[in-house]
Amino acid sequence: MRPLTAIVGPTAVGKTDLAMALADRLSVEVVNADSRQVYRHMDIGTSKPSKDDRARVQHHLIDVASPDEDFSLATYLRLAKDAIEAVAARGHIPLIVGGTGLYLWSLVEGWQVPEVPPDYEYRKSIEEIASTQGSLSVHDELARIDGVAAARIHPRNLRRVIRALELFRATGTLPSELLWRKGSVPAGSVIIGVGLDRSRLFARADARVDRMIGQGFPEEVSSLLNMGFSPSLPAMTSIGYREMAEHVLGRIDLEAAVAQIKRETRRLIRRQNAWFRPADKRITWLDYGTPAAALDAAARIIEGVPR
Repeated sequence: MRPLTAIVGPTAVGKTDLAMALADRLSVEVVNADSRQVYRHMDIGTSKPSKDDRARVQHHLIDVASPDEDFSLATYLRLAKDAIEAVAARGHIPLIVGGTGLYLWSLVEGWQVPEVPPDYEYRKSIEEIASTQGSLSVHDELARIDGVAAARIHPRNLRRVIRALELFRATGTLPSELLWRKGSVPAGSVIIGVGLDRSRLFARADARVDRMIGQGFPEEVSSLLNMGFSPSLPAMTSIGYREMAEHVLGRIDLEAAVAQIKRETRRLIRRQNAWFRPADKRITWLDYGTPAAALDAAARIIEGVPR
């Protein structure tokens, strides 16, 4: 595996801002590692780089799937590896940017994930069990098969529980061996972590939600629903879209939707700490409280890597 360069960190910390600033100094192309920015028509709620930013710096793995398309980890890895090789072949630096820990580490550590196609009939049968016996019963079945996988997947995240069971059914291999098989980071790789103290990070996240509303997030969700994308789709049940769909459908008012989005975003930030730990020696952490200093440090680190 070739050495990789990545910018990681929690939601709203400033990863995109740092990547764009680096592009003014270095010959980089961005490879997305955000699991929601892969979907078309979902721009505001995923905080995609602006059209101007994408015109100025080449971005990869953005708008590559429809919201109703099954987009697996294996699909992401295949597309990301192809993009990285293409960028490197042009003599540019592939800069992986995103906060989806599963995507980032599976790519950096070289996980080999089988491309198991979705088994919709099997999924429907498990969903029926969940509807009659409760989602916890499905999680209990996963725990019986693979305790490690069950411990890593929240009992109420039915979609991921079903996917783990689906992988086991198709391959006969424990999901934990497929999904969390640790590899080694290629020598020469650089993983830059962008951090902020918790109070400032939460304030940035709240401000971003307010900005999304001003940019027309309710209208974006309304448009998605009008295009026929069900609010029960995995893409549409992500943070922000789930709550805003409830508002657009008249079930909650805008104020309540915004409060829920902010609350769930803070929970996401806490969960992301499990993927990007301050004590992880593979990550060089930079304080983004002073963006100019963080930019200088990141540029020096990346420029110092032999290629």
